[in-house]
Amino acid sequence: MRNVVLARVDDRLIHGEVVTAWTPNSKANKIMIIDDEVAKDTFNVRVVKALAPAGTKVIVYNVDKAAEKLMVKGVDGERIMLLAKTPTTFYRLIQAGVPIKEVNLGGAGIRGERQPFINNVALNPEEVLACESMQKGGCRVYYQLVPEQGVIEIDDAVQKAKANFGL
Repeated sequence: MRNVVLARVDDRLIHGEVVTAWTPNSKANKIMIIDDEVAKDTFNVRVVKALAPAGTKVIVYNVDKAAEKLMVKGVDGERIMLLAKTPTTFYRLIQAGVPIKEVNLGGAGIRGERQPFINNVALNPEEVLACESMQKGGCRVYYQLVPEQGVIEIDDAVQKAKANFGL
């Protein structure tokens, strides 16, 4: 598998926190955005590539292509940050055989069925169940807005969200 240094959920994808905090902290030299819709939209692909930190390559794939690309042998010195808009994307990658060990929850705004989950993260029922399933499968899912802040484990938030949604 390729060298993944961070798998982060952030519905804004590349923005200030990713550029100024997460990329330098993880020493990522490549960002892989995994999103079925963005991958189909050439304009959005150009936009996210333009937002990348200097010297950082950005690639955009749908989930199936990302799973395929992540399972090949990596290149020496390659340090990849994975960005996705929802935890469901990472759950789908894991189901496809990608051995992701940790998922960092960053920003995910309230929209549609999403309800407040933990701090500035809102999730819908499917996303809550994806987090729970990843955890049950041995993937650590945690909240951390920026590297300087402490990590918050999400176990209690998952149980509370499941009760709120009646799951």
